[in-house]
Amino acid sequence: MRSLAFDTLEFAKKLKAADFTADQAEALAGAMASLVEERLATKQDIKELEARLEARIKELETGLRRDMKELETGLRRDMREMELRLRHDLTLRLGGMLVAGIAIVATLVRLL
Repeated sequence: MRSLAFDTLEFAKKLKAADFTADQAEALAGAMASLVEERLATKQDIKELEARLEARIKELETGLRRDMKELETGLRRDMREMELRLRHDLTLRLGGMLVAGIAIVATLVRLL
């Protein structure tokens, strides 16, 4: 429960001392009390907000860590797949070059 210490009686007395009429002082004191109650945050309000923000930040951090782990796993899988494809392609190319080299040597041997 919110509770702010705003002494409307003391405020009204000070206004009266400054040549405000009693009605003006009371109206202004009431308006000021409403503003203080509705618009100003108490230390408790700030502590509650801080606790909610900390909890939300922890939720976001947990979600971010999970997302990063999933991304890392996916990237590792993709890299393994790419490495296997690259090895396969290089093996085929090397094999093709080897066959072509042997064929060229065999042809040269027959010609000479």
